[in-house]
Amino acid sequence: MNDFKNKVIVITGGNSGMGKAIAEKFNQQQAKLVIFGRRQTTLNEAKQTLRDALVVQGDIKKMADIERLFKETKRAFGKIDVLIANAGIAARRAIQDVDEAFFDDIVDTNYKGIFFTVQRSLPYLKDGAAIILISSIASHWILPSHSVYSSAKAAVTTLARAFSADLIARNIRVNSISPGFIDTPIFDSIKKIDANYMRKRKKKIPIGCFGQSSDIAELAFFLASPKASYIVGADITIDGGVSEISMSEF
Repeated sequence: MNDFKNKVIVITGGNSGMGKAIAEKFNQQQAKLVIFGRRQTTLNEAKQTLRDALVVQGDIKKMADIERLFKETKRAFGKIDVLIANAGIAARRAIQDVDEAFFDDIVDTNYKGIFFTVQRSLPYLKDGAAIILISSIASHWILPSHSVYSSAKAAVTTLARAFSADLIARNIRVNSISPGFIDTPIFDSIKKIDANYMRKRKKKIPIGCFGQSSDIAELAFFLASPKASYIVGADITIDGGVSEISMSEF
């Protein structure tokens, strides 16, 4: 049985990395996809590989862009069955080096962007819809120079519970996913600077390897499905054991 055939799935940040893998998973199930992202070039690439996907270019930090995303979705498909708020950025900076511009960029993208993505989607979501927020294991354990990023992601995991309380009357389930080290394009620049980065990090991951974007896609697919109908307000870590086994090793 195909639970997602012709269902409308909106994915922010769906043009690369984990978001694109999630989009590809739902595409295999013949879902109707709406992909939102900042870069038109990667949106165009996604559109070429995803069946009949609607792509919307915009910045998650801008309310007008978020509202346009949902208006275009309604115009094309009517209502939304699944919303996956994945758009985000990762950056670290020592507390003494944090300026207002850095703080605002991290918080506005990772926290404010997700909050208003969900809020502005409410008139378009079907009763019984599923919402999935992409957080980070940085919300569960702290590394040096992560004060802004970790606190913003901790807010996201809290939103999964808070939104659940607000939306349960509509039978809308909200959950969050906290990925660990996932081999995505975000690490490409780091690899160029430090060719041994991946090898050094792998040694610290109990399962012995980085995760793949497809791992996140499988979990998101499950949480959106009827099989997860009794999971509400949860945050699920998917990190190869890092946050549970080897926090002190990093």
